[in-house]
Amino acid sequence: MSAAAPTTRAAASAPTRRRDGSAIALLEQARRGLVDAECAVQPADRYVTAHLAALRAAAAVLAARARPGGRSRPTSAWTLLPGVAPELAEWAAFFAAGSATRVAAQAGVTRLVTERDADDLVRQAGQFLVLVDRAVCGSGR
Repeated sequence: MSAAAPTTRAAASAPTRRRDGSAIALLEQARRGLVDAECAVQPADRYVTAHLAALRAAAAVLAARARPGGRSRPTSAWTLLPGVAPELAEWAAFFAAGSATRVAAQAGVTRLVTERDADDLVRQAGQFLVLVDRAVCGSGR
């Protein structure tokens, strides 16, 4: 993957917002997804599962912080995330850059994902989940 993972400094002091039951549930799903990604044998499966775990984590932040409003059309969580959690904007850009690869891997185009790509994404998704946990729950767990 060509995009470099953002550093964790910017989000370390993220403001804590309301704890929302759906946000907590999404965060738990993200954690389980990350464990599944760590256990997946095939690189494409690890990549896809790690990316989806990060996506669920982003959805947790949106559930905790976004204000209900009129919807004009579906929008990517990666597009919405910087608006509600500016401290996670670099991470949103990073994961958005990997979305096409995830979609291709889900469609069976596995040659795009190397062992290293998959391992790197699992690690980066783990870092992102720590920051999201702080943003949603106010802790680093």
